[in-house]
Formats: sequence, C-alpha cells, structure tokens
Amino acid sequence: MTNDNKQALAGIKVIDAATVIAGPTIGMLLGDFGADVLKIEHPRGDVLRNTGAQKDGVGLWFKMANRNKRAITLCLSKPKGAELFKEMIKTTDVLIENFRTGTMEKWGLGWEELRKINPRLVMVRVTGFGQTGPYRERPGFGTVAEAFSGFAAITGEADGPPTLPNFGLADGIAASYGTFALMFALYHRDAQGGGKGQYIDLSIYEPIFQVLGPQPLQFDQLGEIQQRWGNRSKNNAPRNTYQTKDGHWVAISTNSPAIVTRVLTLCGGEEAANDPRFQTPQSRVEHIDEVDGIVAGWIRERTLDVVMQAFEEAEAAIGPAYNISQIFEDPQYAARNDIVEVADDDLGTVRMTGAFPVMSETPAEIRHAGPRKGQHNDEIYQDELGLDAEEIAALKEEGII
Repeated sequence: MTNDNKQALAGIKVIDAATVIAGPTIGMLLGDFGADVLKIEHPRGDVLRNTGAQKDGVGLWFKMANRNKRAITLCLSKPKGAELFKEMIKTTDVLIENFRTGTMEKWGLGWEELRKINPRLVMVRVTGFGQTGPYRERPGFGTVAEAFSGFAAITGEADGPPTLPNFGLADGIAASYGTFALMFALYHRDAQGGGKGQYIDLSIYEPIFQVLGPQPLQFDQLGEIQQRWGNRSKNNAPRNTYQTKDGHWVAISTNSPAIVTRVLTLCGGEEAANDPRFQTPQSRVEHIDEVDGIVAGWIRERTLDVVMQAFEEAEAAIGPAYNISQIFEDPQYAARNDIVEVADDDLGTVRMTGAFPVMSETPAEIRHAGPRKGQHNDEIYQDELGLDAEEIAALKEEGII
C-alpha cells in the first residue's frame, strides 16, 4: 500500500454531494490520489446504485465511481440536515454538488452562505448548462450535453442520424475539466498564499464543446459547418476502420507525411505511395475512395495478426478495435495495470479500471470499491461530529440520515 506521505492529495478533505456520474467522478479522481472524500447521499441513495449492470443487487457503476470514498446519508433539504452539513463544511477543502441551479440557495447552502462559514472552501457546481444564461434552470444530463454541444451532429454516418455514445462521454470530460479546475483553485488558495477559496461553475456541455476543436473558428472565418462523415476525416486520409480477413476491425490514422508513405507503400506499393493524387492531405481526401480502397483491400485479405505485425514493422500507426474481453487479454493493458483487482465487502475481489495518470512520486491508489449506503454514518456523526447514539437514532427516525 502506498504510504500516506506519497499521496498527492493527502490532507485534502472533500465532500461529494453530487449524484450519478460527472460530480462523483471528480470525487473518485481526488480519492484515487489520496484525498479524504466523503460521499453524501440522500437517505434513499444515489440513483447510480440502481443504474446499469448489477450483481446480486449491487450496482457496478456505483462501485467504480465511488471508490476510495466514505459514505453517509443526509437529507440537505431539511433544516437539521442543512445544519449538520454546515458543520461539516467548516473543515472541508472541496465541495462537489450537482443540484439544479438555485437549489442549494433555496436550502440556505449556496455559495455566499458557505463561504462565510469557510472562506477557504472550493465549491464545484456541476449543472447541465451552468449557473448563468437563459438555460441555467434547465435540467441537463450528459446525453443532452452531447447533443447541445454539437458532438452528436458530427458523429455517425453521413446518411444516418446524429449519433450518441452509449457511455458517459460528456460526464467524463466534464469530470476531468472539473478536477483540474479545482486543483487550480487549490493552488491559488495555498501555493500563491491567497488563502481564499472560490466556486467553479462547471456546465456539462462546455467541456465537450471545447474538445470538439476549431469548429467555431472555421464557421466564423470560412462559414463551414462540419458534417457527419462516418469514420473518415476531412483532414486526412487514410483514416478509417477496416475489417480483416478473420472478421476483426482495426483503426488507422495517418497524421504525418512519413506515415502516409509507409501505409501506402505497404498496402499499394511504390506506385500508390508516389501517385500524384495522394501527395497532400487535401488531394487524398479528394480521392478518398481510391485511398481507402487500397488500404481496405490489402487488410481484407489478411488476418489481424498478420496486419498488426506488418504495420508495426512498417512503423505505421494502427490499433485493433477491441471489445472489453480482448482488452482483458492484451499485454499492454496488463503491463500498465490499466485493470486492477480491488477487494470489496459485497462482491469479493473485483476488477475495474485502474487509476490514471501515472505519476512517479505520488502514484494513485485504489484502496476499496464504492461503499455501502450510509456505511460510515456512525464514524462521521458520532466520532467526528460528536453526536450520541440517541441523537443519531432520532435523525434516522426523522428521515434526515
């Protein structure tokens, strides 16, 4: 087990009062690097416990997104619950919440109130559309963000509908942006000596909008609206997925002239590599059917192992389009500990995605999977807040915890 002094975020106290994916994933990332993350759920539990695949009634997505956290139940909308929450905020470094805009204020737990209690607090506020603007009160989830951001409109086949991912793409990207934003805030508070916290207004649609690239600039300067084009790219060719003789799929990208030459030489010989039509990205895109035909035809006549070996020998970029069972067998994933074994009270030993990124001096560590609902109620309410057994029983009776 990693020593505490090697945990990058040891000593940072986090309250994760968010639900489902984006907010809890921020808490997961902080916990992986040693922060003390307290998961606060409504007494009825986070909906993620009942979302997606389950085993023996245990939600597997929750087990991953809430690993390395302690868990308590608390109803923030009730005055007693709000008061207990304020007591915890006094010693908290980071608060993560994703209630609809204005909800925390309605409960007397908005930023202006909490900053008075703890001026050092960093508050991450995750919503579909942000805290400002005409859509600020709209409910918003990752699916909505993937459509609203422009992602769905450019994803899929040219003659097909806008395409959504079947996993939490926008939520995952938002979580990454939220994590580095709050680390900026902690650096400003601590390393720069200001001592003051701040709140972070994190919409779900803006991070994925950011990673879509220079579309606004292209529209502004050229009037271009990017269209769906399947797995091809308007920037270069060959770039596509191709099927092998034994029914597998591989993905190829050629983002440098040298790799283009290697791929065309391998698949079509010197004649293809030197074809005047294929010498610039623009001309290859113009003749994309011919370029794709050369590559697809060569790959279609060979098995996956032969294709992979030939591309590696040619030093050309290629990757198999894996499913999860193939990932479990791949030596690169094994060597990098991308899937790790974790002990769990409910399911025994489980395997899940490892913690990233790799850091030489302060590595991440998965200490345990997501906890049971309210598993640490006594530890927090009794040991840390000083309530006695009778008071805790009364809170349960009133539906506050």
